[in-house]
Amino acid sequence: MTSAKEVLRLDRITKRFGALTANDVISLSLGEGEVVALLGENGAGKTTLMNILFGQYVADKGAITAFGRPLPPGNPRAALQAGIGMVHQHFTLADHLTVLENIVLGTRPLWSFSSGMAAARARIGELVRDFGLAVDADQRVGRLTVGERQRVEILKALYRDARILILDEPTAVLTPQEADALFATLRKMVARGLSVIFISHKLHEVMAIAGRCVVLRHGKVVGEVETAGTTPGALAAMMVGGAIKEASVALGNAGQALFRLSGVSTKGGEGAPGLKRADLTLSAGQITGIAGVSGNGQAALSDLISGLVLPHDGSIEIGGEPVPARWNPVEALSRGIGRIPEDRHKVGTIADFSLTENAVLETHGGAPISRRGWMDWRAAEARTRAIIEKYDVRCPGPEARIRLLSGGNMQKLILGRVLEAAPQVLLANQPVRGLDIGAVTYVHCQILAARDRGAAVLLISEDLDEVMQLSDVIHVMCHGRLSPPIPRGTVTVAELGLWMAGEGFTRAA
Repeated sequence: MTSAKEVLRLDRITKRFGALTANDVISLSLGEGEVVALLGENGAGKTTLMNILFGQYVADKGAITAFGRPLPPGNPRAALQAGIGMVHQHFTLADHLTVLENIVLGTRPLWSFSSGMAAARARIGELVRDFGLAVDADQRVGRLTVGERQRVEILKALYRDARILILDEPTAVLTPQEADALFATLRKMVARGLSVIFISHKLHEVMAIAGRCVVLRHGKVVGEVETAGTTPGALAAMMVGGAIKEASVALGNAGQALFRLSGVSTKGGEGAPGLKRADLTLSAGQITGIAGVSGNGQAALSDLISGLVLPHDGSIEIGGEPVPARWNPVEALSRGIGRIPEDRHKVGTIADFSLTENAVLETHGGAPISRRGWMDWRAAEARTRAIIEKYDVRCPGPEARIRLLSGGNMQKLILGRVLEAAPQVLLANQPVRGLDIGAVTYVHCQILAARDRGAAVLLISEDLDEVMQLSDVIHVMCHGRLSPPIPRGTVTVAELGLWMAGEGFTRAA
């Protein structure tokens, strides 16, 4: 549907993983200087298709042509040499190396790695100036913000002379300001002839940046439309096969306090602040939202509630009783705290464990899955099958490795693992990050149902719309400090933004 010169064609690509058909006879084209959005639910086959394009998977059938030449299958080096670059949803950078070293790594033999660094530095400086990708070439990647790390990934692709750039959920971990900066960069790149495949679940971003949308469902292309001739609602309906009804959010009925922090401070780490004399009360039947820019103490708060860190000042109470000095994850679980962790890949699951093994990771012994210290794997598998069915986890079966699942289906398994334990306190840390619109609605409904059953819910999210939609009361976090509680509907987005920037704390002082 593009009139621009064609630079890429995927022709009738098919890929199966056992009984699962991830890509089913998919064809797609891309023109020079064009941004095509690739849309679909989690598990629709988008990332698999892009991994085939980049040579990380080999298609069972079909062919790829780049700039008029066949692309050898299963060869990432050939893809790079053809001018194809990919920025993955989960960054692939070495934290202990500098920005310069990460960008250059893999472009020259190890025995000559240090040679030519002056020329490489000059080239990177030119790219930084041309595309507005501000980053310090000598800074270690481990000290960079998430937004800066993404700039490094894009610089890596541009340094290798990418003419086609694949962006897989590029704004999933960015603040709105960082996302705006990314789009400004993309527009500069496209104006110079770069072609982009843009994978995202955020339809307002798709409407803002893409000229054309290709929609996948269950591994098949179900629609292709010009962005100017459609709406976010129409795209969402095409993705899921019908209209989506958003979660209805009435105010919760707050009950007794189930969890309380009083003047709690914790140590910071890795450049992130700890908590600074934080006061927080979580009540039964209420969702408490935490808003704030990433890196302002949310990780410290989450780790404290999960039992991963200890306070060095202040007190913690659960159900009106102080927690013991041995506060740890096992104690947190036994006291009825369930968590949906921020990073489902690094913290929430173990990639090479099966779904069954992952489903029992945070189950603290006892019937029905263990007896006299021995695991009852038959009972564990039955429990996992029940979670798969109840929470609509789309997977080959409980024996499958969880790394084969899409992000949304991983999140559903984690959600089932937590909610089936009926926690008194539910910590939901970035619960819908990177999920499609259908999965977002599903997760939100489950969190609201937990609240209505009497759980005290703490929602930590960098998505201000999500916080304002779901929360009964909101706290803003800035530099480790928590604002006073703000009831839903009593402040505007702009007023919350002042608190997020620290101005609210200054005025309140």
